[in-house]
Amino acid sequence: MKNFLLAATLLTTSLIAPTYAADYAIDDQGAHASINFKASHMGWSILTGRFNTFNGTFSYDGKNIEASKITVNIDTTSFDSNHAERDKHVRSADFLDASKFTTATFTSTKVEDKGNGKLAITGDFTMHGITKSLVINGKKVGEGDDPWGGYRLGFSGTAQIAMKDFGFKMDFGSVDLELHIEGIRQ
Repeated sequence: MKNFLLAATLLTTSLIAPTYAADYAIDDQGAHASINFKASHMGWSILTGRFNTFNGTFSYDGKNIEASKITVNIDTTSFDSNHAERDKHVRSADFLDASKFTTATFTSTKVEDKGNGKLAITGDFTMHGITKSLVINGKKVGEGDDPWGGYRLGFSGTAQIAMKDFGFKMDFGSVDLELHIEGIRQ
């Protein structure tokens, strides 16, 4: 009888125990994720905007954060600063050369748990045909069941890139990236 109770308890516990390791798709369709930027406008003011089209996946294990991985693909033709002529110029060969380099990518190579939900996510960032190492300072925002029967996990993060590192013809310094990623468990 004891063995039966022990086996039943173990089986029940394994069926209701939360799963920590999971794969997620970034919710790019529900407008629950964004890739924003901020850059100097010729040293006179700050230009802000976003990339409207991107997708990606990530895996996350709260018990083994270092095993986490993320991949993001950004459509450079979706650059949007809310000014059509400026957007056309930034997409040109002076900057993104979006007709030639239609996608920028980030693929993590290392995830460090900094404690209290903070992460240092190192990866290869490719833009304008050039790949450089990039560190995203991330923070877990939250997770849980959503109203549509799914499970979601969200992060925010910041990073900075130097325009000169990516071979732009025009260089106004650095670009600050602000990332908000909400994933749907697959």
